[in-house]
Amino acid sequence: MFKKAFFIFLLFSVFTIQAKVSVNFPDFVVERIESEIEVQSTNDIKELPVVFNDSTITLHFEHNVAKIPFSLETEKELKLSAGNQTFTKTLKPIPLWLSVFPPLLAIVMALLFKEVISSLLIGLFFGAFTIEYFQSGFIDGLVNAFKKIIDTYIIGALNNWDHLAVIIFSTLIGGMVALISKNGGMKGVVNIISRYANTPKSGQFATWLLGVAIFFDDYANTLVVGHTMRSITDKLKISREKLSYLVDSTAAPVAAIAFVTTWIGAELGYISNGIENIDEIAQNEGPYSIFFHSLSYSFYPVFTLIFMLMLIWKGKDFGPMYKAEHRARTTGHISSQMAKIDNEIVDESELNTFEPLVGIHHKWYNAFIPVLVVIGGTILGLLYTGSEGNGHVWSDASLGFFKKLSIVIGNADSYSALLWSSLAGVFTALIMTLSQKIMSLSDAVESILAGFKTMMNAMIILILAWSLAEITDLLHTADFITNLLAGHVTPLLIPTVTFVLAALVAFSTGSSWGTMAILYPLMLPAAWNVGVEAGMEYAAIMPIFYNVVASVLAGSVLGDHCSPISDTTILSSLASSCNHIDHVKTQMPYALTVGSVAIFLGTLPAAMGISSFILFPAGIVILYFIVNYFGKTVEN
Repeated sequence: MFKKAFFIFLLFSVFTIQAKVSVNFPDFVVERIESEIEVQSTNDIKELPVVFNDSTITLHFEHNVAKIPFSLETEKELKLSAGNQTFTKTLKPIPLWLSVFPPLLAIVMALLFKEVISSLLIGLFFGAFTIEYFQSGFIDGLVNAFKKIIDTYIIGALNNWDHLAVIIFSTLIGGMVALISKNGGMKGVVNIISRYANTPKSGQFATWLLGVAIFFDDYANTLVVGHTMRSITDKLKISREKLSYLVDSTAAPVAAIAFVTTWIGAELGYISNGIENIDEIAQNEGPYSIFFHSLSYSFYPVFTLIFMLMLIWKGKDFGPMYKAEHRARTTGHISSQMAKIDNEIVDESELNTFEPLVGIHHKWYNAFIPVLVVIGGTILGLLYTGSEGNGHVWSDASLGFFKKLSIVIGNADSYSALLWSSLAGVFTALIMTLSQKIMSLSDAVESILAGFKTMMNAMIILILAWSLAEITDLLHTADFITNLLAGHVTPLLIPTVTFVLAALVAFSTGSSWGTMAILYPLMLPAAWNVGVEAGMEYAAIMPIFYNVVASVLAGSVLGDHCSPISDTTILSSLASSCNHIDHVKTQMPYALTVGSVAIFLGTLPAAMGISSFILFPAGIVILYFIVNYFGKTVEN
């Protein structure tokens, strides 16, 4: 016995004499969440016995680094001894419940201030202060939190290749949209479609079709379609309320589900952040693949577009919209107040960005070809990057075409594909503009830069959202939400809860992007963790996960449609010259009707395993029933 103890002591002494180590304790820890102490050795050793908090353990080194996992419930001094070296640090864990306050505060501030950017900043500051307070105390915590907002979290959000790719892609698309608007391309598309608008029904259909055709940006969609179709719909005695509804309710839904838009970069960024700590998903699927799968659960956007078609086809309306349409047809009063919107609501400079130059020919192909380049380039880029190292998939006879396509896109570098295609689109639009001598080079570049500026607000929201997401990740907010939901809410209800929550936040903030920024980093990890806690397998969790991805987006769009402070709602009123309150009052009943159908015949039953191939037709049938039996025919 004595010999054995002496041998262990001798072995321990040899290791510790030869090995010099440095120890990195974490700066802070969260209550009951596992953290790690990193031990680095100056010698090339594989194992080393040490004493950690009075217990002898053996460290296993890889590349001269070993890690010791631990968790704390109360304040405690950590002590690590390796031979004659001793390292100590006292840590006070941050209570897990505090982790929910940064995003919650952002939501509450948005409710109070009706503004997203300042709300995100307040949430970000509170999160940074929470972390710093448990390290440095109150005064130093305030000072350090203020400094770290910019030099740690915002710079950290920008110092990320994926994030920069999203910013560059979005601004390039914004620049292209502005240029093809200025050179008359967008107006040319409008002119072709509007030729067939000679009755109230065809005029509404032309407006809907334009809204779908200009799918790549909701702002451009709203401003161009509303402003251009206004004179046509006025002649056809279509109410300004109906024009605003058609403009507003095609803009966000189509931009949200199309795969090459100014939205897609942000959506992929949010999804990427949401899955980065879920190894099982990150190793099997990329953000673009998840987005494609989520389209099967995007009930609200799809139902909204179809619902509008039904209203047009049947020539019916109900609620306040029927009164507006009846007034316009019978009295010729296209607006209830026949007054312009208060110019203080929104600056019309954005509208001027998308106005074509005076005295030029409006050629549809000046818009069509650059957009086609972006779409085709994105598809080719996805196939090219997804096939690198996976070319054997195409020759695998055991896989169907769509399965092969899913595998390739899942492995694709979507950000590179979007960057290449957007740059190609801008160059194509620029070359076409210059070759036809529509604009000078300096004027064309100025137009592109003006398009960049239209994306500034959205980019600021994105950057702050990424910064706040980093805070919620450090504080393990998703773990808190998981603990709150697990055992209390069945995983099958998570998508519906997400949809309703997203709608409420978007209604309160007036920003679908701000809502996605807050909820994606919280709800995606929570959905996965709740499924795991319930004992579900990967294959069973993923449909619910895709549903949650779609529910954040769909709920954001619904809340945005109902919110009187939404930017797109205000812009729709502006572009259509409709009284803003009249637009909100007439659109909200339609949005809530479709939203209810989307929940009860889409999101909820889909989570229970009912196929989307059944739910989409069922929802469409119910919407037809509502239009047919509750709608009243409007005079033509």
